[in-house]
Amino acid sequence: MRTTSMSEYYNVSDIFGVNVFNDNVMKERLPKKVYQKLHETIQDSSELDLETADIIAHEMKEWAIEQGATHYTHWFQPLTGVTAEKHDSFITSPDAQGKVLMSFSGKELIKGEPDASSFPSGGLRATCEARGYTAWDCTSFAFVRHDAAGATLCIPTAFCSYTGEALDQKTPLLRSMQAINEQSLRLIRLFGNTTSRKVTPSVGAEQEYFLIDKEKYLKRKDLIYTGRTLFGSMPAKGQEMNDHYFGSIRPRIAAFMKDVNTELWKLGVPAKTQHNEVAPAQHELAPIFETCNMATDHNHLVMEILKKTANEHGLQCLLHEKPFDGVNGSGKHDNWSLTTDDGINLLDPGKHPHDNKQFQLVLTCIMKAVDRHADLLRVSAADVGNDHRLGADEAPPAIVSMFLGTQLESIIEQLIENGVATHTPKGEMLKTGVDSLPDFMRDATDRNRTSPFAFTGNKFEFRMVGAQDSISMPNVILNTIVAEAFKEACDELEQADDFDMALSAYLRKLAKEHQRIIFNGDGYSNEWVKEAGRRGLPNIRTMVEAIPALTTPKAVELFGKFNVFNESELQSRAEILYEIYAKAVNIEARAMINITHKTLIPSVIKYVTSLANSINAVKAACGCDISVQTELLTESSSLLSQARKALQALETATDAGLAMNAGKEQAEYYSENVTAAMTALRAPIDKLEIMVDKSMWPMPSYGDLIFEV
Repeated sequence: MRTTSMSEYYNVSDIFGVNVFNDNVMKERLPKKVYQKLHETIQDSSELDLETADIIAHEMKEWAIEQGATHYTHWFQPLTGVTAEKHDSFITSPDAQGKVLMSFSGKELIKGEPDASSFPSGGLRATCEARGYTAWDCTSFAFVRHDAAGATLCIPTAFCSYTGEALDQKTPLLRSMQAINEQSLRLIRLFGNTTSRKVTPSVGAEQEYFLIDKEKYLKRKDLIYTGRTLFGSMPAKGQEMNDHYFGSIRPRIAAFMKDVNTELWKLGVPAKTQHNEVAPAQHELAPIFETCNMATDHNHLVMEILKKTANEHGLQCLLHEKPFDGVNGSGKHDNWSLTTDDGINLLDPGKHPHDNKQFQLVLTCIMKAVDRHADLLRVSAADVGNDHRLGADEAPPAIVSMFLGTQLESIIEQLIENGVATHTPKGEMLKTGVDSLPDFMRDATDRNRTSPFAFTGNKFEFRMVGAQDSISMPNVILNTIVAEAFKEACDELEQADDFDMALSAYLRKLAKEHQRIIFNGDGYSNEWVKEAGRRGLPNIRTMVEAIPALTTPKAVELFGKFNVFNESELQSRAEILYEIYAKAVNIEARAMINITHKTLIPSVIKYVTSLANSINAVKAACGCDISVQTELLTESSSLLSQARKALQALETATDAGLAMNAGKEQAEYYSENVTAAMTALRAPIDKLEIMVDKSMWPMPSYGDLIFEV
């Protein structure tokens, strides 16, 4: 088990980015003209010529070798939900004397050819059609990763098929960033900004996770197979005392967090915040904002390093959205804003939002985008694990709405009434009543942790995303739907004879037409579900219900308009999601069947037998009262019988699902029938866990897992 010694303390600024081929390294090592050419390529989204790429590749290789690297890999994000890589060494063919050289060309830097046949393609590629390409994303820095394999130069890349379709998460993300940049520049030009050259989505992804003891984890086959507990009764205490939230971090966890930070900082990931979350054994890590694609790359690194470092500390990191029933699950809050290359945040309302016409247009366009495409935002957070989390007490409901707060809601109300806002509600002085504590101005708007899409000062926080998911798709959706709203606004306002008059009318129109999406109340309440229904807002409860949104005519038109997805790419992603859902639920069902057959039923039989033997022994010895033993025997035998029947029903349902062809119909069947059968089996088993002697129960309990870390 890893521990931290005093000799390992360091200055963060000395280690930050030491394993990254970042801008400072490139400026130092590349010829000035090459460095400038690369920057022009990044700024203008133009293609890099091979001669320049050769020079960059050579210097990148030399730097990586200095870091101890022997291999390089094109690091990409296929539609598996995790990253992928194929390693090649730098060595060339031996010469006549048997000596090898270390080389790395511009062609090898720019393009790779991994086998694409075994990655999910949703029908875009047949198994026999194997060729795929990876292409260097020069807007995200290469880095050297140190692990058991040694040191490897990792080059962030996009991944596409032989016929050009995107087979990954990154390609559509980069396309969507191009779209939002183009339309955002049009919008700010309306207000006289002629100096900003680029607008980039800025993202900060808060990452929640659980840590449990590795030895206990290895005794839970359900956790090993599925990432969540398929059985388990809550202990006497859960999270109801709220004592874990922001509580003092235990030494073992603190040592883990320190090592996580060290690894992330070396890789240039700006990890900033760490704390205990609400549920026992649950924690959170949050970074500083970065450009959208780098934030996505870095979040994948965060998840990898959390799991790797946990193992080094004798822990297991669980990223499933709901690893334990009865306590909070884990999400990934996607904080999104738009920033110009000269530092202007388009979502900053300023001190006087009622005078900030540009912000008002940005805000009402986002209202329009979220209202019009709520179904797409919902599908961007669709995940098998998230079906257990969304709508529960700790997560946003499956209904998409926007929280603006009292200050901005007042601005919207004024726009609706008058077409112009004339005043901004101000925060008041907060007095603590303690002379030694300072009084200070409180914000004009409170926060709302129940909203799935909440404005939080100068950004929107999309809180529906699942803990184990890539943040790519949520940001693809956000970038594209907002780009569409900006485009429609610019199309109309650029033609206006009287811009101010047209702007006032347009702001009023958007505010009035899309005010239904604003909800500042308790998103967890039953009243909101009813109210959302009255407003006509969709309540998409499950992943399977959400998937069709990807292939509607509205979605095909939207993504085609901005060249983010073509219709085939959308169809393929829908097919992949259906397949992922059915496979995941099938694995869970098979795991339940296996565990129940091999460990749980035999353990209960052992317990029932011991009770029966106890009854017979007491009867023979003294004829004393055996009512307690008899009652326990009757109840446990009844539950055992219920479990057996439920097990048989689950086996029948699972077999029927397996016999179906993969796709929508199979996924719907698993969602409606297999998950219900799983719930029916869990109910008697969880009751039996409470009754059976702990020494006879074959796996660690919830109390063992979440309190004994």
